[in-house]
Amino acid sequence: MVGEDVYADWDAIYLDNVTRIYRLMYSKVGNRSDSEDLTAEVFVAALGPLRLSASRGEVRAYLFATARTVLAGYWRRRLGVEVTTIDPDAELPGLDQPDRPSQAPERARRVLGSLPERYRQILELRFLRAMSLKEAAREMDVTVGNAKVLQHRALRLAAQAPVEGS
Repeated sequence: MVGEDVYADWDAIYLDNVTRIYRLMYSKVGNRSDSEDLTAEVFVAALGPLRLSASRGEVRAYLFATARTVLAGYWRRRLGVEVTTIDPDAELPGLDQPDRPSQAPERARRVLGSLPERYRQILELRFLRAMSLKEAAREMDVTVGNAKVLQHRALRLAAQAPVEGS
């Protein structure tokens, strides 16, 4: 029989704690890919020693201790610096708030919409469709040199586009 203060299985442990551990890691390393890797490393490291019969508080404390060890290893490998201080209360504000949707797609759409057609086209080909300069030049029926000039001018003009709220 599973009590209310213990998890039913590993899936329950993972689902209840993965966001908390990910956000902790993200707050410490500042990028998504490393945070995802470190979060996975925490759960893999905790899988063996952690008991399913442990209370929720014990599980979270163990995961934080494991996160501290994983993070220390990360910084030691990365910078030769060991960071072993984690204040779990510092990460709690905002933990229950949903992720805010990104404003980037709308901002990109506005910036691209403000550009002349040829500039918008080169940026869409290069950055939204991930074409090489050579492929974009072929698509636009211009030389590679001309595509470079178009891209440069388009980026310069896009950088000057007004940002909402400024």
